[in-house]
Amino acid sequence: MIAAALGFAIVIAMVFARIPIAVAMAIVGFFGFAMLVDFYPAFYLVGQVTRTTVESYELSVVPLFILMGNFVSRARISEDLYAASHAFIGHYKGGLAMSTIVACGGFSAICGSSLATAATMAKVAMPPMRKYGYADSLAAASISAGGTLGILIPPSVILVLFGLLTETDIRALFAAGLLPGLLGVACYLAAVRYVVWRHPERGPAGERVDMAARLAALRGVWPVIALFVLVIGGIYAGIFTPTESGGIGAFGAFVFALVRRALNWRTLLSVLIETAVTTSALFVVLIGALIFANFINETRMTTELARQITDANFSPMLVMLVIIGIYLVLGCVFESMSMLLLTVPVFASLIAALDFGMTPEETMIWFGIVVVVVTEISLITPPIGMNVFTLSSMLPDVSTKTIFAGVFPFWSVDIIRLAILVLVPGISLLIPSLI
Repeated sequence: MIAAALGFAIVIAMVFARIPIAVAMAIVGFFGFAMLVDFYPAFYLVGQVTRTTVESYELSVVPLFILMGNFVSRARISEDLYAASHAFIGHYKGGLAMSTIVACGGFSAICGSSLATAATMAKVAMPPMRKYGYADSLAAASISAGGTLGILIPPSVILVLFGLLTETDIRALFAAGLLPGLLGVACYLAAVRYVVWRHPERGPAGERVDMAARLAALRGVWPVIALFVLVIGGIYAGIFTPTESGGIGAFGAFVFALVRRALNWRTLLSVLIETAVTTSALFVVLIGALIFANFINETRMTTELARQITDANFSPMLVMLVIIGIYLVLGCVFESMSMLLLTVPVFASLIAALDFGMTPEETMIWFGIVVVVVTEISLITPPIGMNVFTLSSMLPDVSTKTIFAGVFPFWSVDIIRLAILVLVPGISLLIPSLI
């Protein structure tokens, strides 16, 4: 226990010293394992973890989903999604911000990345909101918060990694993420309505569009529906595995980009390079996390924690609330993916040892959704909120202070959504139980 706690403290100290978290976890994991066992097994551990991670067939789904998201971004599908949303609800007060939320939800269904969703929608949604006189705080916050839906609504790279780290069925995790994702869209729409109710000048109404124009706008949505049905429907129907769906989805997105004439040799090379860089960075962090997890397992920290909790007769729900509190604190200083990879191997083992009145598989699916929602919250939590800083870099004339101030109502409804999902596990488990 002491060795594990010291290891976590050293990792956090190294991160604050601006050492990349992948390097921090790998160094602490290596030397910690060497101190507990020996240096030769520690060297073998590093080589074995690196090789098995790079060669993993299951992990090949990660670059494929990233590639699919990059092709989708190039195909300008986000513009059609926003146009369709705008046509139906843009004429209400705050309607353009609500259109942005709905478009983010739709784009997330074929992208799987929060940062990509936020960055893409910033280019599409910010100009019309400024044209109609929206306050920068509401406009930027709706994009930043809407972008967080990218890691929950399937397909989701984070759900894939959670499934691989905990050996949980990825298909079930994808199914579990759908209703909480739609609940997130509804909560964000409510947050927009609250803001314009309190401050009507921040979200003026746009122009009303006739029914013919609305139907015309819907035609641009069919690629999103087709790709979502192809990828997610194929998984749920058992036609192909999540890994195979990644390849099919990437090819489908490639075809859409070609049909829309959004690709040439230069942009194709750019997409492939961007996918390789993103995948490499993610795999480096994952390898570091796995080395650190092996060290933590060697300390028997999770076994000892589970024993102490059982002896103290703590309520399983109390333990869950403590874990959520830790995640909310870590989300203030850690990047979301790093936070997940650092903590899931420990917390998942602890949750698995407790009785929540569900089967072990249901407990892990529910816990996975809760973790991803907490991770979503960290993306808009100061001072590190990655979606906020991504948006700030694309909108240099809008300060991070303005965006964080505008994000507060969205952060608040996220906390309410988190509480609902924790107290009512059936929301997350309904669709998995049907398939």
